[in-house]
Amino acid sequence: MYREKFFDEVRIFVKGGRGGNGCISFRRERGVPRGGPDGGDGGDGGSVILKVDSKVSTLIYFHYKNHFVAQNGAHGKGKNKKGKDGQDILLRVPPGTVVKDDSGKMIADLKRENESLTVARGGKGGRGNASFKTAIHQAPKYAEKGEEGEERWVILELKLIADVGIIGLPNAGKSTLLSRISSAHPKIAPYPFTTLRPYLGIVKVDELRSFVAADLPGLIEKASRGRGLGDRFLRHIERSKVLLHVVDVGDNVLDEPLKKFKIIIKELEDYNPAILEKMQVVVANKLDLPGAREKFEEFKEKLGASYPVFGISAKTGEGLKELIRYLSVIVEEEKNKKR
Repeated sequence: MYREKFFDEVRIFVKGGRGGNGCISFRRERGVPRGGPDGGDGGDGGSVILKVDSKVSTLIYFHYKNHFVAQNGAHGKGKNKKGKDGQDILLRVPPGTVVKDDSGKMIADLKRENESLTVARGGKGGRGNASFKTAIHQAPKYAEKGEEGEERWVILELKLIADVGIIGLPNAGKSTLLSRISSAHPKIAPYPFTTLRPYLGIVKVDELRSFVAADLPGLIEKASRGRGLGDRFLRHIERSKVLLHVVDVGDNVLDEPLKKFKIIIKELEDYNPAILEKMQVVVANKLDLPGAREKFEEFKEKLGASYPVFGISAKTGEGLKELIRYLSVIVEEEKNKKR
């Protein structure tokens, strides 16, 4: 069976081009018995550059190709001709790409459109013998060799940038919710781990306002320790300004909704306690099922006033307008805090 793939972490090798050698040359002109040095400099090697492009949404390109070596600079020539610089390699990455060295130390966090980073600088071209001419030493017979380009392995790690991160246990209705409030089309089916990759959708509030929501694959107990889908997708939650907990209140067991909510809170705390400082909204889903409204009221009472709580049915659309309006307000508030 084919499974859609989402690559959010890759390791690539990058190498800058070598600089061209400087040239050793002397003029040979009629009537000039002792022509001076005219060896040109070598060209600089090309560099490997990462650049943010919002049209790119995954790192899948680097799964199929992971070695990138920029072009060498050309050697210098006589008549003071400089060698041609090597061509750079431009690698386009999604917004939210974290660049680390091979030891895991962060080099850069690329978030903004067109932001760039040179990960392997090309070597400088060597100077030709014309550059070494002095009043005392007028006929140098030596030149520099070009420098080697930088080379290293780097790790690219994608952390999605979304205003609202939709989280919850498998089959809570996260994908259905995203498909109802945006134009995204995540896979929906009645079995665990239907969603194997995050999905982004633009939620339109009115003609002037909108925000980005992400459906993050379902977590389970001990996910922060690698169980189930593991912590592979927990990193994407760190970028979200607001967390939207989707809790299924349609099950038969009365205490299940609160238990499910506490499981997710515990996994977030184990992964990174700072995540719990984000604004959080709780959504009790599946009010269309028999007995769900009674369980919703009891769940809301037990949860207390610590979180804003909304009752919805992602399937029928009940409560979605009120939820969208509320989210748009708090997303804007969170954005203003960052300014």
